[in-house]
Amino acid sequence: MAPSGPAPHVVVIGGGIAGLAAADRLLTAGARVTLLEATDRLGGKLRTGAIEGAPVDLGAESMLARRPEAVALARSVGLAERLQPPATTSASIWSRGELRAMPKGHVMGVPGDASALAGLLSVEGVARIGRERDLDPVAVGDDVSVGEYVARRLGHEVVDRLVEPLLGGVYAGDAYRISMRAAVPQLYEALRTHGSLLDAVRAIQSKAAEHPRTDAVFTGIDGGVGRLPGAVADAVRARGGDIRTTTPVLDLTRTADNWAVRTDRETITADGVVMANPAWSASVLLARESPAASASLAEIEYASMALVTMAFRRAAVTDLPGMPAGSGFLVPPVDGRTIKAATFSTRKWGWVDQSAPDLFVLRTSIGRYGEEDQLQREDAELAGASLRDLGAAVGLTERPVATEVTRWTGGLPQYPVGHPARVARIREAVAKLPALRLCGAYDDGVGIPACIASAQRAADEIMATPTLARGTDRDAGE
Repeated sequence: MAPSGPAPHVVVIGGGIAGLAAADRLLTAGARVTLLEATDRLGGKLRTGAIEGAPVDLGAESMLARRPEAVALARSVGLAERLQPPATTSASIWSRGELRAMPKGHVMGVPGDASALAGLLSVEGVARIGRERDLDPVAVGDDVSVGEYVARRLGHEVVDRLVEPLLGGVYAGDAYRISMRAAVPQLYEALRTHGSLLDAVRAIQSKAAEHPRTDAVFTGIDGGVGRLPGAVADAVRARGGDIRTTTPVLDLTRTADNWAVRTDRETITADGVVMANPAWSASVLLARESPAASASLAEIEYASMALVTMAFRRAAVTDLPGMPAGSGFLVPPVDGRTIKAATFSTRKWGWVDQSAPDLFVLRTSIGRYGEEDQLQREDAELAGASLRDLGAAVGLTERPVATEVTRWTGGLPQYPVGHPARVARIREAVAKLPALRLCGAYDDGVGIPACIASAQRAADEIMATPTLARGTDRDAGE
């Protein structure tokens, strides 16, 4: 039996869900972990709060349940009994001043049949879809903009009225800039073998029909998905992980044998480093050790947004004749409204409904890529703009009994055409650095499961570094 040695020490930079997931994975692999978070709270864009006693999410509110990473992590940290799917998944689109049920039979807004969008589009817009197979095939190449490709094949109305609000809800971005390869990879792959966009969508739908699923697409957590970071942090601490908030990393230097991580208080020696901080922050820290990775990271842009959470007397909302069924509605930016979506939290989440039976809680989202000026407005202005749009959409004239405005400055990384290639360049450059990896929302998806997967991959690659792997082998007595 080989003599035992100290466990390898890995520093995780960033205390969002990616950093916490990385810390959890590293501890499982036998590392000693120190997590450093610059702000005074953990969780990044996952954050819970309360409005008039009702628990609500003030950031991301759901996670994809059909990817395993987030659900598995939640279960492993004791939240299995709190996982709950939405009470309703139906939604509407507020287009040209009318609320219409969300069409079915599409892939991120791209239809497989023109009839699916009848009523939402003009007669000519629907007819344009039907002529798509008459067009010459257009190759997607290495990458292509979702909006530009779909508009070329089906017309701008499809993009402006359906694709844009759906993609905007995920990325707070511009569909005419967003990479198809990154944002809708299944459509990108289908188009590599189908000359018709409609045929590509139908191929995706046919494949899904061969293996129908009845489980929920999304899930939440009783009390809010913002509970997940705290539960992971508790689990990390329980296994000896050292978590430090209000501890910004100021410098990162490779020495002969390890990494020197300088904070505003001390310099920490680490055998490995996982960087789970935003791209712009990682860029600054890597400027000396990897100029190539730093330069590519600096190119990644972010969108800012605000959430306006409001509580109303329940009767004042549910009795409105213009109130649509379902969990809320999306808003096409082409219509010039302030809000891009409204979520009826009381209807969508059972715990919100049950915790405040006399209230109706909803939230609006404001801000897309290029609309940073929206966040310069006062809270009262953002709330007022939301109320005006809600009044126009559903006839709501009641004043809320409580309002909470949450701003996410630089909250969502953008995925423009070429983003997958940029990420590949970053990974290639970083791979040349011993025992250092990156992860986060800019890496391979903005959703919670994608962030966790990115973090777990980074942790696994760090622990596979020969010098660190030997350390864990010694600890295991191998």
